[in-house]
Amino acid sequence: MDDVNGFRSIPPTTLADVLGREQVMDIGIRPLWPSVPRVAGPAFTVRCPPGDNLMLHAAIYRAEPGSVIVVRAGDVDYAVAGGNVCAVAQRRGIAAFVVDGVVRDLAEVREMGFPVFARGVMPVPGAKAAIGSLEQQVRCGGVDVRSGDVVVADEEGVVVVPHAHQERVLLDARAKLAKEAGESLDVWEAAHRARIDRILADNGFEG
Repeated sequence: MDDVNGFRSIPPTTLADVLGREQVMDIGIRPLWPSVPRVAGPAFTVRCPPGDNLMLHAAIYRAEPGSVIVVRAGDVDYAVAGGNVCAVAQRRGIAAFVVDGVVRDLAEVREMGFPVFARGVMPVPGAKAAIGSLEQQVRCGGVDVRSGDVVVADEEGVVVVPHAHQERVLLDARAKLAKEAGESLDVWEAAHRARIDRILADNGFEG
């Protein structure tokens, strides 16, 4: 868990630079209330069939404290969670929900300060009848997520760090941040201008 905690100081933008586009969820998965704090934790994956939210409701009692529950919902027509579910998850130490789907009771969720990243809000709740899966690979926001992968999310986006590579990624991200911290804007601007001018010239641009 120590390595996972280390990711809280790493912005998603830095991780995106290190990992590449394929580990970054699409822009539809976004924070549902402003100034959401950065969260980082191991994924606990959930798959819900269309119109049903039973498995997410089961997951809040099974995921370890500090987990980010990552949900592949079956649709965007029915909410997979509301205020009470978020409140219980928060009380049990769940770090956040990341949902490829929709939730409801946004005012309650915002007031309690529970981080939720999702496609939007829908006041209609899903049923609780269909068995999906827990801790199996899901595709969320265009990224394949396995339980134990590290999820880092804030207002800049949601990034998934594969569990097998988390130590290397953390080291690379810290090195990148340290390098940037030691570089003044003047130095960055000079290098940036030279690079842009070189690319333009290489592509035949004159001006």
